[in-house]
Amino acid sequence: MMDKKAIAKAYIHHLAQGDLDALLQLFAEGAIVISPVYGQMPYTNFYTTLFADTNNSTLTVKGIYEDALTGFVALHFNYQWTLKNDTKVKFDVVDIIAFDAENRITKLTIIYDTVESRKLVGQLR
Repeated sequence: MMDKKAIAKAYIHHLAQGDLDALLQLFAEGAIVISPVYGQMPYTNFYTTLFADTNNSTLTVKGIYEDALTGFVALHFNYQWTLKNDTKVKFDVVDIIAFDAENRITKLTIIYDTVESRKLVGQLR
């Protein structure tokens, strides 16, 4: 079983590569994602929607932090996102990741300033 920081690194790698199948393998059945742009969704729906809206992503990790009390991991990274209409947006993100006993992701809460991205994603609809 991978440790939580290794899971966070794998998550970033699969997200940047656009590898939906590998990314979904990191999650427990019934996991949820809470996004400031897409709202709360089952993990499969969230990543299917995100990847459908994305042409390319470049992610640069700034830090991975594990809380000893809760076991949560905070993943801080810069996200350079090219949407499917080739519009680009760049912002810093913090993902708060909760795990089950097997270190599978049960809840991922995404935190970032959505001033630009909310408008640009809205234009895709």
